[in-house]
Amino acid sequence: VQLQASGGGSVQDGGSLRLSCVFSGRTFSDYTVDWFRQPPGKEREFVSSISWNAGDHRYYADSVKGRFTISRDNAKNTAYLQMNSLKPEDTAVYYCAAGKKFSSWASDFDSWGPGTQVTVSS
Repeated sequence: VQLQASGGGSVQDGGSLRLSCVFSGRTFSDYTVDWFRQPPGKEREFVSSISWNAGDHRYYADSVKGRFTISRDNAKNTAYLQMNSLKPEDTAVYYCAAGKKFSSWASDFDSWGPGTQVTVSS
C-alpha cells in the first residue's frame, strides 16, 4: 500500500483547507483511512477516521469535531479531510494512514503517507 497526502498550505485563522490522500497498491474500499497530525514539538495525535467500503462510520477527535469532515471516494482511491474554521492550534504536519481496523490508534496502521504541512496564522 502506498499513500500520498497533499493539500496542505498556509492559511489565516478561520480559513479552510482540504487535504487529499491518494491510495494505491490494494483495493481501497477494503481499508479504513485515518488522519493524524503532529504539531511542532509534540507527539502525533489522532484527528479522524473513516471506515471501509462506503465509509458509514466516521470518528473525530474532540478538538476538530464540528470543524473537520472526513470523506472518501472509492472510485478515485482517495480520502479527504475538509478542514474549516482553522485555528493556529491546528498547525501541524498531517498524515494519512490506511489499515484494516477502524481505530484511532496509530499503532494499528502499517501504511502511512509522507505528510503535508498545515500552518494557520493568527
